[in-house]
Amino acid sequence: MTLSLDLTSAQTRAALAANARLPEKPSLIGLTREEMADALAVAGVPERQRRMRVQQLWHWLYVRGVSDFSQMFNISKDLRMELDRHFSIARPEIVEEQISSDGTRKWLFRFPPRGAGRPVEIETVYIPEEGRGTLCISSQVGCTLTCSFCHTGTQKLVRNLTAEEILVQLMTARDRLGDFPDRDTPDGAIVPAEGRKVSNIVMMGMGEPLYNFENVKKALLIASDGDGLSLSKRRITLSTSGVTPEITRTGEEIGVMLAISLHAVRDDLRDMLVPINKKYPLDALMEACRNYPGLSNARRITFEYVMLKDVNDSIDDAKELVRLLRGIPAKINLIPFNPWPGTNYQCSDWETIEKFADYINQAGYASPIRTPRGRDILAACGQLKSESERMRKTDRLALEAMMIAGHGEA
Repeated sequence: MTLSLDLTSAQTRAALAANARLPEKPSLIGLTREEMADALAVAGVPERQRRMRVQQLWHWLYVRGVSDFSQMFNISKDLRMELDRHFSIARPEIVEEQISSDGTRKWLFRFPPRGAGRPVEIETVYIPEEGRGTLCISSQVGCTLTCSFCHTGTQKLVRNLTAEEILVQLMTARDRLGDFPDRDTPDGAIVPAEGRKVSNIVMMGMGEPLYNFENVKKALLIASDGDGLSLSKRRITLSTSGVTPEITRTGEEIGVMLAISLHAVRDDLRDMLVPINKKYPLDALMEACRNYPGLSNARRITFEYVMLKDVNDSIDDAKELVRLLRGIPAKINLIPFNPWPGTNYQCSDWETIEKFADYINQAGYASPIRTPRGRDILAACGQLKSESERMRKTDRLALEAMMIAGHGEA
């Protein structure tokens, strides 16, 4: 049974609409330490204090997970009020939370307008597994890649997410899952790495991360900072459809694990399934993978391969996949296709998927078949999509009615 929760009251929606007309306070979340120190100068923090204040703020934001300056107990009340006057550390609006029958959770987050833009929505998914919990994070609102089997690809790109908006997906998920320590007591226990519900993150949500390189880089370096959120870079995976010029930079400047959204072993077919292949064909992509910094048997590249019936699932395809990856330390994730409304593709038969996996395994590559998760709430791989360019009609009408009623009373 699917549980779908709308966590935002009508009163809160009305307040958010009213607040949208107010000048937006910049957020401290997503800033580097140097940027945060510069920001504190705006709040009047003396230069000699800024390094200490940055350390305090970093701890409260990323270790304790506070979202209100008033909870920062070791900072004076006057400074907390001054920080609150200048900056925000708030979480996004949670429009909806859905919980699948298998425990997978999907959140629809709404972010406020940026500049002259509109509010936007993105989806984030949490997948609990035995001994680990993986958070699938979005990097863009919509996508430009138009991969023909992917639901997100049917939504036009609205804009890149900021480093703050990428990070708060992780921070809000940890809020909802109780993954931050007790904030009410200054000496509350810190959650150890092995006790975390969110132990891994994957940049596999909405959008192409390498088309938003700088914001993704900043967010992942903060997520892996040992004095804050402290996720190991070996527990962070960035998935790309094949933006080859940025692959080497990813290894050199971010240093996380790499996944390639492959899905086809011939250029003609990949041109159709993953159109970016027309710009960066397979030979160039494989060369970039062979040269990925830090590549080894302990740091293999994961190749994602969605199984599409009578499209890319033959034994000849499996043979060509093995040939294509020769010499690359690799793991192949076979993904049963997850249907979505309007798609023309079907999932390969289970027997076909198993034969495909057996051939790859016998060739010496690990090829796990990914268990579909969250299908009943459209949270599975390739199913993410949001109504980011407009509010839902029912919400908008209810909000307009409340605002009219409020205006009449005034």
